[in-house]
Amino acid sequence: MLPSRTCRRAKRSPSCSLDPDWQEIVALYEKDNTYLVELSSLLVRNVNYEIPSLKKQITKCQQLQQEYSRKEEEGQAGAAEMKEQFYHSCKQYGITGDNVRRELLALVKDLPSQLAEIGAAAQTLGEAIDLYQACVGFVCESPTEQVLPMLRFVQTRGNCTVYEWRTGTEPSAVERPHLEEPPEQVEEDAIDWGDFGVEVASEGADSGISAQTAGIDWGISLESDSKEAGGDEIDWGDDATALQITVLEAGTQAPEGVARGPDALTLLEYPETRNQFIDELMELEIFLSQRAVEMSEEADILSVSQFQLAPAILQGQTKAKMVAMVSALQDLIGRLTSLRMRHLFMILASPRYVDRVTELLQQKLKQSQLLALKKELMVQKQQEALQEQAVLEPKLDLLLEKTKELQKLRTGPEQRTKEKADPRP
Repeated sequence: MLPSRTCRRAKRSPSCSLDPDWQEIVALYEKDNTYLVELSSLLVRNVNYEIPSLKKQITKCQQLQQEYSRKEEEGQAGAAEMKEQFYHSCKQYGITGDNVRRELLALVKDLPSQLAEIGAAAQTLGEAIDLYQACVGFVCESPTEQVLPMLRFVQTRGNCTVYEWRTGTEPSAVERPHLEEPPEQVEEDAIDWGDFGVEVASEGADSGISAQTAGIDWGISLESDSKEAGGDEIDWGDDATALQITVLEAGTQAPEGVARGPDALTLLEYPETRNQFIDELMELEIFLSQRAVEMSEEADILSVSQFQLAPAILQGQTKAKMVAMVSALQDLIGRLTSLRMRHLFMILASPRYVDRVTELLQQKLKQSQLLALKKELMVQKQQEALQEQAVLEPKLDLLLEKTKELQKLRTGPEQRTKEKADPRP
């Protein structure tokens, strides 16, 4: 059977000449509208399958563009948020974020000067300490020596060494512990050394080269000397004088007058004395806050009568002065317990902690970079979906046009039949 498009081409182009055989085939194909069977099949396939399929693909492309656009906005917002968190965290630490690790180590080196400023500020708490001592001595009849020993010591001597706090005398020399800086970490994917076929021993050198026993004579005999020692047993020397082993604690075995190890640290650097200092600050703050509340209550007859015989320092206080003292104490406590200062203390205690903080901050920056890459990927996919839609739309338009032509060819015989049946002009 001759394809219907050949018949349509012959009908649309009268000048198109066909061989007599082909003309006969076309005539037979158009006889009794035989070509309408194939034409109807093409029309049904276009209407029921081809056109809906193309429309569905175009709709999917449009939906993908919307989805990719939404993910692009989410990626952009997420990248900006993570980057903002990174710089906010860096601001809390007091660094710029250009080189987190080096900046943190530099802050630790400046920590003694910062603690010295806090110690100097604590020396202004003399009136508050005297007030608390007087109140405790008056109400509890407690010896004043037992009240706030650390604060009273810092008030007179500042942020001195632990040695001076422990012994009461200034050291003749201070040998501060060396701050160990952990080596720079090399990223795993920074250098690819490849596989050179060298077998690395589990306990070998860092160079990754394992020496073969037969290759190099190191001058070390691995043969057992048990025969010369007499038997396989180990001679521990029980019959000889027992060895005296003495375990030395850091900072204790030092020449007289020399502060070494923990004794060389300042009171605010050493965790034990620093915690005691903070505890006493909080104790003094609570006392002054309570006194401010008591002084603000009207007609406190019991309090007035109770402090009639109190020392003059207790009777001559005002609520405003109490509030000012509380504010100064809260400022000192806040400076010592801030997030930045806590991390610096942890780095001072364990220098390798700086790697953990660096990794934590860099992780936020890496997440920001990954989200930025995701945003760029969504832009690329959105363009691909748009290009696919641009390819499908002309195909749909062409198919619709051809379907209309098929519809006209199908309705042509019907129209001619109606004209023959209706002889009216």
